[in-house]
Amino acid sequence: MNKTQLIEKIAAGAELTKADAKKALEATLGAIADALKEGDKVQLIGFGTFAVAERPAREGVNPANGQKIQIAAKKVVKFKAGADLAL
Repeated sequence: MNKTQLIEKIAAGAELTKADAKKALEATLGAIADALKEGDKVQLIGFGTFAVAERPAREGVNPANGQKIQIAAKKVVKFKAGADLAL
C-alpha cells in the first residue's frame, strides 16, 4: 500500500474527503516525526511503539572493491509492533 492508497482508505473509513484525509495523515506523520526528533517515544496502544535508537560506529566492507570502511554512528527509528498488530 502506498500513501495515496492509504489516504483513500482513511477517507472511506472516516467518511472524509480525500483532501481532508491527506491533511490528517500528514499532520499525524508530522507529529510523530517531530516527537522522534525531540527524542521522545511515540506509543500507539494496540498498534505499536516508535522510538529512537543509537547505532554505534562500526567497520564495514565496500562491496565494490572489498576495502574496509568506517561507518559512522547514527540515530535510527525503531518500530515495535503492538499486540493487536502482531500477525
